[in-house]
Amino acid sequence: MSLSKQLLILISALFLMIFSVNFALSVGNIKDYLEGESKSHAQDTATSLGLSLSPYMTNPDDQVIQSMASAIFDMGYYKEIRIVDAENRELVELISEKRVEGVPDWFIDRLPMTSATAEAEISTGWNLAGVVYVTVNPGFAYLKLYEQAKSAFYYSLAAFLVSISLLVFVLRMTLAPLNKIDWLAHRISEGHYETIHALPWTREVRNVAASMNTMSQKIKTAIASLQTKLDRMGASLLRDDLTGLYKKSVFETDLKPLFAEHGDAHVALIRLDSLSELVKEHDSAAIDDLLSRFAKLLQHTADSAAHPVKPYRFYGAEFALLIETADQGFVEDLLRSLAVDIAQLGEQYRKPDLVHIGVARLNPVGSAESLLEAAHEAHEQAQLIGANSYFIRAGDNIARDITAWKSLVFDCVDRCDYSVWYIGQTAAFATGALLMEEAFIQVHDRHGELVAIGPFISIAEKFAKIVDLDRGIIEQVVHHIRDGHLAHSIAVNLSTRTVRNGEFRRWLEILLKQSPIAAKQLVFSLSAYAVAKDVEAYRDFIADVHSLGGRVMIKRFETQSLSAETVKRLRPDFIRLARDLGNGVCDSAQKHVFVQTVQDIAALMDIAVLAENVQSEADYQTLKAMGLAGASR
Repeated sequence: MSLSKQLLILISALFLMIFSVNFALSVGNIKDYLEGESKSHAQDTATSLGLSLSPYMTNPDDQVIQSMASAIFDMGYYKEIRIVDAENRELVELISEKRVEGVPDWFIDRLPMTSATAEAEISTGWNLAGVVYVTVNPGFAYLKLYEQAKSAFYYSLAAFLVSISLLVFVLRMTLAPLNKIDWLAHRISEGHYETIHALPWTREVRNVAASMNTMSQKIKTAIASLQTKLDRMGASLLRDDLTGLYKKSVFETDLKPLFAEHGDAHVALIRLDSLSELVKEHDSAAIDDLLSRFAKLLQHTADSAAHPVKPYRFYGAEFALLIETADQGFVEDLLRSLAVDIAQLGEQYRKPDLVHIGVARLNPVGSAESLLEAAHEAHEQAQLIGANSYFIRAGDNIARDITAWKSLVFDCVDRCDYSVWYIGQTAAFATGALLMEEAFIQVHDRHGELVAIGPFISIAEKFAKIVDLDRGIIEQVVHHIRDGHLAHSIAVNLSTRTVRNGEFRRWLEILLKQSPIAAKQLVFSLSAYAVAKDVEAYRDFIADVHSLGGRVMIKRFETQSLSAETVKRLRPDFIRLARDLGNGVCDSAQKHVFVQTVQDIAALMDIAVLAENVQSEADYQTLKAMGLAGASR
């Protein structure tokens, strides 16, 4: 119940209590006053009538006695008038049971009034001639009491309604700043660090509002500082310390959207084959200078290219170029120009044969491993050609062509001919209990051999069968949760096409409403690089899932794919770090600072951070000490 309602009820109850007591005392006082007035009136009437009858009491049979008594009685204010002589014989007895109209019976029953009776002696000279008894009709007193009570009630009711209206207005004016403070608190919890500009005039509330503004700005400054630190540390983790080129992990991340979207690209694997000889001839400083100059040469080639080209240093003497084009002529021109520049660099070190380059074209149904394997084979061919030569591999050696893959995918998805396994058990650091598993499918071809999942998912995505596949997996996971009465969560991967599909969203809404218990155990897993490409679509999806009781995880998180600011906008329930970040965190100060910064920001946003496939016990304990929610081994 809101504070305004509590205050309104409390003050109304106090008002009603005071009114009730005051009303009861007022009605009681009026009743006592009317009873006293009735008694006084009865006595005056009895005395007056007794004096008026005194001359006629010498003859008890005189009709004047009856007439005078009847004249007074007929006024209607009296219930009874009796006149008796000195010997107590009845001379006159007038009785009326007349009731005054306009007074309800319940009022008379609840406020009984005694009939006022008075008597007066009638004398003739010095002798007692009789006694007159007068009883007043209480109906008139009831009528007056009822009218007074009714007036008092209506005036009090009007005063109550006016007071309540004023009270509501004053409470709204007084408590409106509290609503703003409540709004600000919710905005802060949602990651929007705003302030209240118009401070309230009530001193205590004004102080609270000012404190909330200060807290909001401090948190905003702290998160901005953490985000800047995170971006800086994330960038440094992604680049090679010596050359400044991106590392192999970035290369693998860049390949994933190309495979998912069936992009056209070539990968050039560049290896300084003469480096081992140069190490024997030069000191480490000269070698570092060579590697730096070679990296600048690659970067310059990439910057001046007509198509997107990105250089990488994998390790040691191995470099790579990701050339996003299907134009083989452009690739050849680029490599010829690069070979000339490399030859000039080699001459400075008296090594005319410095490098060899192997090139492989991205295969839409392949994988990063098969692509690099093809590039390595091309590199071996380049070594046979000559100094600083390159070789572009023509064949792709895939086991199935696109048509065969399409047929396999459609057949498996339509018949649900796949099995769901649960891998990547993530344990909670706090309790050691199982926190989450990830749903993973296995597919066999017609010969019973396992099919590579990467190409299978890629083809399903290309030919719009991924939505049906994701629906089938979710249905199996929901049945698994129900049948197994699971206490831990199950993560289910979703593709961008599925997230954007309106029919899938409607189907999912019906499913989660029908299975609220299973909805709490489902965690929809979204890739960071996919989220970054369509933030608005994913934000709407996450909001829908939250409204239905489900949860969301962004996996493979690192700042190259997704910024901390975007995570703040999306507000997922879990963040799972990229695999490379969790391993080696114990020995790498950069990784340690990066992961700790992610944890600090996530804690402020109420997001749980997970690590994936942690290999060493030292890394596992280090992540646990940082405050992460859990990790898989």
